[in-house]
Amino acid sequence: MKHIPRKRFGQHFLADEGILGAIIDVINPQPGQALVEIGPGLGAMTNPLVARCERLTVIELDRDLAARLRKRPELNVVESDVLRVDFSSLATQAGHKLRVVGNLPYNISTPILFHLLEAVDHVTDQHFMLQKEVVDRMAAAPGNKDYGRLTVMLQWRYDIESVLDVPPESFDPPPRVDSAVVRMQPLPLPAGINATLLGELVTVAFSQRRKILRNTLGRWLDERGFSGHFDTQRRAEEVPVADYLALVRSLAP
Repeated sequence: MKHIPRKRFGQHFLADEGILGAIIDVINPQPGQALVEIGPGLGAMTNPLVARCERLTVIELDRDLAARLRKRPELNVVESDVLRVDFSSLATQAGHKLRVVGNLPYNISTPILFHLLEAVDHVTDQHFMLQKEVVDRMAAAPGNKDYGRLTVMLQWRYDIESVLDVPPESFDPPPRVDSAVVRMQPLPLPAGINATLLGELVTVAFSQRRKILRNTLGRWLDERGFSGHFDTQRRAEEVPVADYLALVRSLAP
């Protein structure tokens, strides 16, 4: 019985064998690694992944698809909303850091990325298919129009690289946007960084991105009694991640 893609789950199934092979080569799964696939769907990525790594944990919200996947002994099926999955616990159970992969639902891709950020120290790398526009924002450099809050809040913990473009016709049904595969490799935790404070600071900085920071972040710093040096004559998109981190360190009590 053919599975009908469900719009509420943002389901677009990868159908291009050539693109699929290129994605698997980019991931390069190996036996013994703790691989976790988010949203396996009909198994387009699952099958070639498990052929190389032998065992695989899959996270699937769709009840019908999860039931199909459970019939396969080489799969550990977690039937759940990915935003409720404890990836730190999965790593503990596996006894290894995780390699996380998937064709993420485009309608909740950003919340998934921030959820995974909470378990970054339990991850070796991440490879995701995402809307190309989102990947461009994730991997942007300072001064680029795509550089924003998402960029800073991910790049302070990951080295991020766009590794493969994927056209709409590679999917069934085709999405209305171009897609890309992104590689995310965790960075060591920078010393002296309060993640909550960083998030607040960056949100303020990008709240009016067309204005110079004196009008937004400058006022926020004044309210906190900041007496150090930070150039607020720049726009938020012109400030490197390292400068935001240095500012957070100088604000730490």
